Amino acid sequence: MIKFDAKSFIKTLPSRPGVYRMYDGAGEILYVGKAKNLKSRVSSYFRTTALDSKTMALVSHIQEVEYTVTGSETEALLLEQSLIKEYKPPYNIVFRDDKSYPYIFLSSEDKFPRLAFHRGAQKRKGRYFGPFPSAYSVRDSLNILQKVFQVRQCEDTFFKNRTRPCLQYQIKRCSGPCCDLVTPEDYADDVEHAIMFLEGKSNAVMQDYADKMEAASGKLEFEKAAHYRDQLTHLRKIQEQQYVVGNQGDIDVMAAVIKPAGVCVLVMFIRGGRLLGNKTYFPKTRLDEDESSVLAAFLPQFYLGGAGGRETPPEVVVNARVEDKLLLENALTEKAGRKVLISDNVRSQRKRWVELAVTNAEQSLGSHVANRNNLEQRFQSLQAALSMDEMPTRLECFDISHSSGEATVASCVVFDQNGPLKSDYRRFNIDGITPGDDYAAMAQALNRRYTRIKKGEGSVPDILFIDGGKGQLREAENILKALQIEGVMLVGVAKGPSRKAGLESIIVSGGPELDLPPDNPALHLIQHIRDESHRFAITAHRNRRGKKRTESVLEGIEGVGPKRRRALLRHFGGTAQVSSASAEELAKVEGISRVLADQIYATLHNQ
Repeated sequence: MIKFDAKSFIKTLPSRPGVYRMYDGAGEILYVGKAKNLKSRVSSYFRTTALDSKTMALVSHIQEVEYTVTGSETEALLLEQSLIKEYKPPYNIVFRDDKSYPYIFLSSEDKFPRLAFHRGAQKRKGRYFGPFPSAYSVRDSLNILQKVFQVRQCEDTFFKNRTRPCLQYQIKRCSGPCCDLVTPEDYADDVEHAIMFLEGKSNAVMQDYADKMEAASGKLEFEKAAHYRDQLTHLRKIQEQQYVVGNQGDIDVMAAVIKPAGVCVLVMFIRGGRLLGNKTYFPKTRLDEDESSVLAAFLPQFYLGGAGGRETPPEVVVNARVEDKLLLENALTEKAGRKVLISDNVRSQRKRWVELAVTNAEQSLGSHVANRNNLEQRFQSLQAALSMDEMPTRLECFDISHSSGEATVASCVVFDQNGPLKSDYRRFNIDGITPGDDYAAMAQALNRRYTRIKKGEGSVPDILFIDGGKGQLREAENILKALQIEGVMLVGVAKGPSRKAGLESIIVSGGPELDLPPDNPALHLIQHIRDESHRFAITAHRNRRGKKRTESVLEGIEGVGPKRRRALLRHFGGTAQVSSASAEELAKVEGISRVLADQIYATLHNQ
């Protein structure tokens, strides 16, 4: 195959805004990008130095580049999103979301307006409230509106043909306008309060109902006063159940979270100061992305390239600084017909929203990773990557943690086909080795673990992962060989030079080093068990180190129990003074013989 002549092609490029498209040898589109200066941007892919790994991965497949010049950067951004939506290039971050968002529709032009669920083009005359993150959140809100305001939700054909009220009236979820059981004025008042509630003015609604309750009570209209009291009670319960994040404002809060196991973007919808809910996305990425690049790809696709009917709020709050923020703001402003801000460095209430969104994104990603279908796919991919005859059912991974050799701990975590098997996790306090000798620590932990398994105290894994390179892998080989344990595949997981996720070296004992792409499900499973073993080891190490540092220097000395420790501390006033005392001074303490004093002195001075 003839190599793409990038040097000659770049000479023909104009120094103007535009969109470029990269293709492979089969003519399949690889990537779509926008540029303020096409010549400068495209030439950056073909430099001979200072290229990062993700650019090199893309460039290695390029056989052709096409471009389109646009009048401005904003036009380039809009065209880029249109092409991404149409072609879904594999090296772009693509968020698939084909549905428009649901709304609550109020047929405000009717004599007795109706509230209803709506999705799609907003062609009917009336008011639309939303968008809501899901159909469930719309129906939940409609249920609340029925209970509190009793505004009808029935179809017009049903409404116009009633001669007596339906069940909704009987259970006090409709005021019965179909049979003139409510005056147009009172019904209009209920509709107005429902609108205020949907606009986030629930406090004003409650104040109004409280005033009406007092007025009705003053006129001795106790039945009407009881009605307003019940409505107030409903509203207060709703406020208790609902997480009210502010007094006003329409804002979308976006959080991108990246873990070795995957990527999650969560959008939290706030309308009129009310949190309506959130929606999550799990894009597949082939490149080594960070939160900023994921959000930079997500924002324009979400607002500019998505299905029709998606509303752009006046402000979008994100959890990472976005490249080309000003350009994105201009494009969103042009689309919305009003000023749109993208905020990344926020304080106070907005900061709490971002923290909530990040927490939810992490939780959603954890649930997504633990999903049975995803796990099965990862185990199947691992079987294929390691050329195993049967799918593995039990995985173990070891890691070592210490602080400059202090309080060394080894962890052993276990995965089965349902994910982490925490009941089988084990940790080993490592002693009797040269501080900082990770090879010796790994050998001791493996020897203790597999000696017990040899005695029948556990199950032999199908694959044993070692967090480390060839040295640690060699220690594992020696231990299993000495214990005559067979049928276990040994795999080393060594961090690459940049120590970034997706660039690990996967070393199979007795076999080749595996080259797994960053989006490979097998690699995600390996990263998951490696990170879990690292987390478990770090936690155990910190606990051991903390315990050791809070122990008295006198603990562990043979013959010195709690009573004698107390006597020493009372006599000298503290552990520092005990440590600096001579053997003769120690012997003067009540209950301490000369022989024991010599032993204490020798222990405290490492003799």
